[in-house]
Amino acid sequence: MTTISLLTVCYNSGATIADTLRSVAAQTYPEIEHIIVDGASKDDTMAVVARDGGHVTRTVSEPDKGLYDAYNKALGLATGEVIGYLNSDDLYAHDRVIERVMRAFEDPSVEAVHGDLFYVKQDDVSQVTRYWKSRPMPRTVVRQGFHPPHPTLFLRRSVYDRVGQFDLNYRMAADVEFMNRVFYRFGVKDVHLPDVMVRMREGGVTGGNAASIKLQNDEVRRGQAANGIRYPLPLFYARKIVDRSLQRIRARLGALPTPGA
Repeated sequence: MTTISLLTVCYNSGATIADTLRSVAAQTYPEIEHIIVDGASKDDTMAVVARDGGHVTRTVSEPDKGLYDAYNKALGLATGEVIGYLNSDDLYAHDRVIERVMRAFEDPSVEAVHGDLFYVKQDDVSQVTRYWKSRPMPRTVVRQGFHPPHPTLFLRRSVYDRVGQFDLNYRMAADVEFMNRVFYRFGVKDVHLPDVMVRMREGGVTGGNAASIKLQNDEVRRGQAANGIRYPLPLFYARKIVDRSLQRIRARLGALPTPGA
């Protein structure tokens, strides 16, 4: 049976990482390598990992240069044929996520699998605030600024061998630049599973304020240009606004699927 590596990076995540750990431990797929890379947390993160991470195969706790440096470090430790990232404030939406992902990878031509995501409140992961519906990723869609939710993206190890790691020249959007490389420059063959895979707490790198969101979008545009994507700036922002608004409308109207159904 094929092994999948699930990589969790963390820093001062004692308040949330237990949910992450338990959601991985609950997965029905048996061959999971779960690696924790911690940036030398000053809170009780590693104590929580010791308490709730009996399934964890390897832990590292040492200073790093930030999120994407930790991503690359975790990638270097992974031994599975398939690799996915689950951040320390996220959790899988049901216990068959990995089983379904690995079933899709039974087709040897499939290089990437991704799905849908719920944004949830920080203090109540049952309260959905946005519903991100992914879609297949042909180059025409990627050019318009779309990409899958990164915590739902699973790639064969061979994709990383071909495409490379996360570029540390991007402080806030290295994951988006990486996905532009994967789907636009290299044309990796993907499968979209219409299933809510992850509950992601609101917040994250941008912190939600206008200045940081602008900085992130500036990095996204720079990453597009680096990968040969040319798309008009007004259309880029218009699509961003429409897509974000639709995510919130779906949640407010209660038009939400049952994860794993």
